[in-house]
This record gives sequence, structure tokens and C-alpha cells, in this order.
Amino acid sequence: MDYLAKQINDLKKKIEETKKLELDPQLAKLAKEELLSLQQQLQTLESPALRPENTTTKAAIIEIRAAAGGNEAGLFAADLYRMYARYSQNMGWRVEQLSLNEGGIGNIKEIIFLIEGEGAYKKLQYESGVHRVQRVPATESSGRIHTSTATVAILPEITESQLHIDPKELRVETFRASGHGGQNVQKVETAVRIVHLPTNLVVTCQSERSQFQNKERAFSVLRSRLYEAKIEAEKMGIDITRKTQVGTGERSEKIRTYNFPQDRITDHRIGKSFHNIEDILNGNLTLLISSLEKHYRNK
Repeated sequence: MDYLAKQINDLKKKIEETKKLELDPQLAKLAKEELLSLQQQLQTLESPALRPENTTTKAAIIEIRAAAGGNEAGLFAADLYRMYARYSQNMGWRVEQLSLNEGGIGNIKEIIFLIEGEGAYKKLQYESGVHRVQRVPATESSGRIHTSTATVAILPEITESQLHIDPKELRVETFRASGHGGQNVQKVETAVRIVHLPTNLVVTCQSERSQFQNKERAFSVLRSRLYEAKIEAEKMGIDITRKTQVGTGERSEKIRTYNFPQDRITDHRIGKSFHNIEDILNGNLTLLISSLEKHYRNK
């Protein structure tokens, strides 16, 4: 038995012993206080963050959202999706789209997708944050450079055994999906929306024809979001409901600028620039990712 498992086992024994003391009228009050303290310790030790499973080897759930910049931001979000999808293809990983909200042809308001393969989360974990693009839009007749942004969130896929969600804390809604999908989408309520009531987190999935499949994928995204919020809350020493209200700092950090006129990508965290933007957007992320890995390994 490893050290963590032994600690958990010992705490469980103490909890059972303390429960017996509650039956003694003279010790009941002290036992109740002690029991609360022991249960909080157990909850901390059983947190997914401390479990031996290594999240860096897991699949990654990626969320890309168009931010500032209107239509150009949506086009940039589509470029980022293509970049990660092609990088995954080069790595031999599987890409599965979970949710898509389009703003027009080639324009993405929001996309959530799963990347499955050995080391997917480990390689992509440093992509979270605000990505900024500087370029002349195709519709810009005067040749002015526009600046747009898109946000990227990289979450490890979390299993139900790692993070249990109380069904009483959920509101599950079904509705008719919009967009692609043919007649089935128009007539049957296959789309699913799940609201986690304590944190007000909302996940919607409508990419599959089956309501069951959409529900499974929505639960997967919700678990990953709650996991991230829980870890961040533990770091900050605040309650998870408060964490979801204040947001995630890493997501609001501008991490990278894609400067098309100068054919240069600059990662602001490591102060390093890479040339040949088109090559990188076509999935050649190896040098960029290895530079980030080296930077964080040495920190």
C-alpha cells in the first residue's frame, strides 16, 4: 500500500471510531467536531488532484471560443481548431467533435472537442489562454491590420470514478438541435443541456444524433470543467462555487501573438518567436510545444 492510500485508510478507521464516540452524551459534541475535521481531511486526500493517476497521460478536452474582433475572431478560432486537429493527426491521435456553434461559413463562435491519444493532455496543456492574431482580413479593402483574439482552454478528460457529481445538483434539459444533422435533428430532441446548480456551470452538446450520446459527452465536459475549477479553488484556498464566479486566471492571460505581416508567432511566456505561421497553423507545432515543455520543466 502506498503512502497516500495508507493515510486514507487510517483516516477512515479514525472516522469509524469517532462515530462510536458520538453515542456518548458527554463526548458527543467533541466527537462531532472531530468527525467534521476528519471528513474534511479525507475529502482533501481523496481529491482527484492527489490520486496516483497521472493526468498528463490523459485525453484532452479542448474549448476554443472567439473573443474580441467580431467575424475575424471567429475565423481565427477556426484556424486554431484546424491547427490542433492537424497536429493531432500528425501525432496519430483521434479527434472527436463534442459541440460546435458556428457564426457563418468558416467562422466558429465556439467549439469543444476531444483529443484522444497517448500523451495528448501532456503535450497540449500549455495551450490554455488568450491567443491574439494580427492580420489584414480578406474583406478589408484598405489593407488595415486588424487585431482579434480567441480563448483556448485545455482540460484533462476526467472519469466518473475520479469525480462524482451528485445528480441532485444537476438540471438536465433536452431540446431540438440546430445546424447540421438532417431530418432527425429537426424532429427529435437530441440536444442536451446540463446545468450544475451549485456553480451555475452550463454545458450543451448537440453534435450527435443520439440524445444518450450527447448526454454522455456533456457529462464528460462538465466533469472536466468542475475538475479544473476544483483544482484552481484548492490552489487559491477558496470554495469551488466562488472559483467558477471569478473565472480562471490562466484563460485570461495573453499567451501568444500570431503576427501575419511579419510571419511571426511570439509566445509571451517564454519570450520566444517562431516563423512560418502557415506551417504552424497547418499543425507543425512540434518545435513550439517542445520549447514550452523545456521552459516549464526548468521552472
